[in-house]
Amino acid sequence: MHLVTLATCNLDQWSLDFEGNLERIKQSIIIAKQKGARYRLGPELEISGYGCQDHFLETDTYTHSLECLAEILDSDLTEDIIVDIGIPIMHKGVRYNCRMILHDRKILLIRPKLFLANDGNYRETRWFCAWVKRYEVEEFVLPEFIQKITGQRTVPIGEAVIGLNDTDIACETCEELFTPNSPSIALGLDGVEIITNGSGSHHTLRKLNTRVDLIKNATTKNGGVYLYSNQQGCDGDRLYFDGCSMIAVNGCVVAQGSQFSLKDVEVVTANIDLDQVRAFRHKIASRSVQAAETREFKRIRVDFTLLNAKFSPKFVPTEPIDVFYHLPEEEIALGPACWLYDYLRRSGQGGYFLPLSGGADSAATAAIVGSMCQLLFKDCTKEAHSYEEKYNKIMLLKDLRRICGKDDNWVPSSDKEIANIVFVTCYMGTENSSEQTKGRAKKLAEEIGCHHLDVNIDPIISSFRQVFEKTTNKSPTFEGSNQQNLALQNIQARSRMVLSYFYAQLINWVREMTPSKNLLVLSSANLDESLRGYLTKYDCSSADLNPIGSISKTDIKKFLFYAGNNLGYSTLLDILKAKPTAELTPLETNQTDEEDMGMTYDELSRYGTLRKIHGLGPVGMFQKLAFEWRDRCSVKQVSDKVKHFFRCYAINRHKMTVLTPSYHSQEYNCDDNRFDLRQFLYNVNFSWQFKHMDMLVKRYQEEQNQEDLLDLNKE
Repeated sequence: MHLVTLATCNLDQWSLDFEGNLERIKQSIIIAKQKGARYRLGPELEISGYGCQDHFLETDTYTHSLECLAEILDSDLTEDIIVDIGIPIMHKGVRYNCRMILHDRKILLIRPKLFLANDGNYRETRWFCAWVKRYEVEEFVLPEFIQKITGQRTVPIGEAVIGLNDTDIACETCEELFTPNSPSIALGLDGVEIITNGSGSHHTLRKLNTRVDLIKNATTKNGGVYLYSNQQGCDGDRLYFDGCSMIAVNGCVVAQGSQFSLKDVEVVTANIDLDQVRAFRHKIASRSVQAAETREFKRIRVDFTLLNAKFSPKFVPTEPIDVFYHLPEEEIALGPACWLYDYLRRSGQGGYFLPLSGGADSAATAAIVGSMCQLLFKDCTKEAHSYEEKYNKIMLLKDLRRICGKDDNWVPSSDKEIANIVFVTCYMGTENSSEQTKGRAKKLAEEIGCHHLDVNIDPIISSFRQVFEKTTNKSPTFEGSNQQNLALQNIQARSRMVLSYFYAQLINWVREMTPSKNLLVLSSANLDESLRGYLTKYDCSSADLNPIGSISKTDIKKFLFYAGNNLGYSTLLDILKAKPTAELTPLETNQTDEEDMGMTYDELSRYGTLRKIHGLGPVGMFQKLAFEWRDRCSVKQVSDKVKHFFRCYAINRHKMTVLTPSYHSQEYNCDDNRFDLRQFLYNVNFSWQFKHMDMLVKRYQEEQNQEDLLDLNKE
């Protein structure tokens, strides 16, 4: 038996927070050592933070990263352990996303990323260059302040393997795991037994199983150990990095970190028997043939042994585990909640303000903030035993006390106490609002425990109308033209946005909170309505943050059912039964969202998936849906539906350019920032595309008629 202890970690890093990032890295190394690990892996670009974006174009980012590295080297942190750190490096005037391997106050290797992520939310080729010199190693000249610490003038940079006394270790970085020909394949065939991956991978609903499958598959056919480390938290952007660092051996997961957490540092360790890796590989004859002919990587030899030579009955190999997966509804309850807390504690503000309408979307947003408060109460009141648990609890209480304006002895008595301090909701009613939505908003606020306001904004609406009528001698009505009707609806919606910001700035002063901080305004526009453009520009869809902006209405409904039954917010079940309505027209009109939009939410979700994920335009979408919906619609009806969607999408595309920053959770997200890059001025007639669709409709109808005729003749 050849037992080694390896450590990986989730770190809640923050872009450009060099001091905080360095502290969390140090703590992870300390904890890894306490757990007996002789190898520690950290996330991608952990020193600078992954989400620096165009700050990676600034030389300061590289200088400060090396300054932080120097602090680690100029300490005992790297003694008796291999430390693998993510860091941006400038080499010969070229920017690289790198892993840096440290041991005993020395730099062993700088390994640049080979394949950069450049799709979806990722733009790595804008900031970095891939290392294209496969199997090659060059010399990197260290800055003088590091030379004085390590005694090294140059260190190797390139694609190489760390050769220890008892095993070989090599790196991958994030995207390389997702490529068809991952470096781990060649590395494993060349005898590397431990492959590590420092990652910056964000949460998307239902994505974890894809990542886990890739990690398991990396060692299923080739054998070996695979360590995966990921950031966890909001590092200053729309993304939530969802941790779940793990260790896999011969295709089986043996250790898994949390996916959603409020911890600053979480270290995951496993005891691995390397003899099991060797035995696994020896049994596969075809692998041995491929290994014998594979190209050899350069070895960086290090006089260090991973083997733990001490015998202890407690020191046994870690057994395989079943990977834990959250339900999508749980992911919605946890991911956006953790993202909101990270944003709140790092923004320096006093909490959140939400216009609570009593409808599904604002109720879902409120429930997510409630979930945040429940997570906070659970984590800051449970007993801490280990150094790691105590550290995280101290940091959590420190931040929460600062946000709430409490002294060093304060501990919340309940999640509702936290909610009452950091969360304010407001029902902004008009003559078009119903008593039902008003009552549901109040009841939900009571269940969450937040401070709730009930405001009538009819005087504000009336003042706008009076000014307009006085200057134009015209009086718009709901019964007039569509233009008049929409204008009267929109002024209600926009007034709510302005009033929300007014309250958010002053409500803590009114409540005599100490200190009297501003609140961040939350939006609650869902993904499907944004995609369709069913929102008023600069209404309550405009805010500081939107936790549900990339969540479909279908998933929101599932979340409401889950939260109503599991979070203690039973009013959500009543809200779920009610038909979604904006309540912007007189109550007797019985306004509903789906009738206003001219399409169902399920249809909208399908349009969004086909448009973004499948990459289909009007014609391609029609062809796909003509067969998918053949049992419920004629081809002409399908054509009309697709045309209606694309017209609405094109007319309203400009609204996407000013969408509130939202938590990214869906692959068909329509966020104009980085993710869904398209024009916002369209020829809304789509004349060429729609003409082609009309031709296809005619052809399909003729073919269907011929088929029907043949069937009749057979009878």
